[in-house]
Amino acid sequence: MDKPEKPLDLLIIGAGVAGLTAGIYAARLKLKTLILEDEIVGGQIQETYVVENYPGFSKIKGSELIDKMHEQTLLAGTALDEFDKIVSVRLTPQEKIIETQTAIYRPAAVIIAAGMKRREVPIPEEKKFRGKGIHYCELCDGHMYDGKVIAVVGGGNSAVGAANFLEKYAKKLYIIHHSDKFNADQIAQDQLFSNKKIEVLWNSKLIHGVGETSLSSVIIENQLTKETRTLEVSGVFVQIGSMPKTDLYKDYIRLNESGSIVATETCETNIPGVYAAGDIRTKPIRQLTTAAADGTVAALLAEKYIIGLKKRKEVIA
Repeated sequence: MDKPEKPLDLLIIGAGVAGLTAGIYAARLKLKTLILEDEIVGGQIQETYVVENYPGFSKIKGSELIDKMHEQTLLAGTALDEFDKIVSVRLTPQEKIIETQTAIYRPAAVIIAAGMKRREVPIPEEKKFRGKGIHYCELCDGHMYDGKVIAVVGGGNSAVGAANFLEKYAKKLYIIHHSDKFNADQIAQDQLFSNKKIEVLWNSKLIHGVGETSLSSVIIENQLTKETRTLEVSGVFVQIGSMPKTDLYKDYIRLNESGSIVATETCETNIPGVYAAGDIRTKPIRQLTTAAADGTVAALLAEKYIIGLKKRKEVIA
């Protein structure tokens, strides 16, 4: 059966904070808009137990914040299609075509807000303890481990930065790193090595998490000797990198060496009428507030583009 073709003013790909914010603004601008989300609405923020750095809320669960934004987006008038996977895209200055499992969309403009996918720690118990001892955002969840023993997995700038941030909460902090040196800025390393609460476990790999309903300890393996050791820790923060969800767009949109979409603070990409918002674009800071800002900017500039496009068509007609 042929898929139905649906024209739109604006198609937003991704229903995280950036995408939902763009949807709210697009509805207020009276653009015919659809948000496509191939997974659950909210993305990574759904996994954050408590958010304490989003303006307007002294404390709120990540899932509750997303529920409020989701409701606000729908009430504003933007449609949202959840769990509809994109199978192909064509993004050029002349046309934008996005085909999903159920339909073919021909929007005038596109906002890509598909976000990032964190690299998960490769242990069998990852899903069991995610949010219950295994975390991927120290800014979001670090405060939960005040006065407790914490571990950080990784050895790059993100991992060393996470350790330097978390030390204010930790009674003791381990860094589990598979190599014998960090790939991090020297200043950050100097700060870390000067802290007596922090112990680095070189050439080590996390292989198991242990606990009943929440994490109580981890088992690590020395990569040189293959000896194992049990660490009594309450929380593990994983910083082994993230992957931008950009494979669909690489034939059309300019990406950097990390796979992020090249776009400035205007959120404009190399294709007119295509914008990148949130964690998926090149940016120095990735937080909920910066994602919301991107969604706002992208929607407002998309409206200007759409208005200009309609005027050009009227002149030609």
